[in-house]
Amino acid sequence: MPPETCEMDLGLNIVFRFHEEAMSSCPRVGSREMATTLTWLGHAAFRIDTPAGTRIYVDPFLEGNPTCPDGEREPERCDLVVITHGHDDHVGSAAAIAERFSCPVIAQVEVRGWLSTQGLSADPSQSPNKGGTVRVGDVRVTLTDANHSSSTFADGTFVYLGEPCGVVLRPDDGPTIYIAGDTNVFGDMALIRRIYAPDVAVLPIGDHFTMGPEEAAVAAELVGAPRVVPSHYGTFPLLSGTPDAVRALLPDGIELLAPATGETVEL
Repeated sequence: MPPETCEMDLGLNIVFRFHEEAMSSCPRVGSREMATTLTWLGHAAFRIDTPAGTRIYVDPFLEGNPTCPDGEREPERCDLVVITHGHDDHVGSAAAIAERFSCPVIAQVEVRGWLSTQGLSADPSQSPNKGGTVRVGDVRVTLTDANHSSSTFADGTFVYLGEPCGVVLRPDDGPTIYIAGDTNVFGDMALIRRIYAPDVAVLPIGDHFTMGPEEAAVAAELVGAPRVVPSHYGTFPLLSGTPDAVRALLPDGIELLAPATGETVEL
């Protein structure tokens, strides 16, 4: 073989080998593990996307929420809605989202029963109570205790809607997320730590209607999640608690993630 041919082969082999090595170090489309992400939509509304691609809306107060970004008021898609309790600033757009995307709505039995009078199907599989777990696709949803109230105002009077709840979301191949809902701190948060060992805790911090920064810091200690996301603050003047106030009180080793409204963070 002529010398110049050998040199050409050698050059091509180097190029091909370099290409193969570079490709082997790059994530392959379709094989890369997706992260679980959380997007704050203002107040106590969140969008969560699981590694399998399931999109969850929690307490979807979108319309009427002054801090929800305009581009987030109309969901592009939804696979599951979860509601912690019956107040309007948590039920929000749940019925409209469920109707539009034909997706389940998981809520405590009285809240879910009331929603069945607002156009949703009466489906007992979507109405657990505290301690109950429902699987929807790749996600297990468990209702926990919370200290608050639960009602709606209709026909000039308050309508009782059962008891408030927290929620534990356990996506397959994803972190365990505890969403406290509207609550004060209570000692049995230590049981949530013991039973579910959450990786992330979403805690209300606004004060007045829920716990403020002092109680939220103690709640973070009891729950024991290494990462905390604040919620239920900044919407109205009465909600005076701030992430900075919580951050200053958190125990060592607990990270506070405080996304801006509309911002997505990886969990």
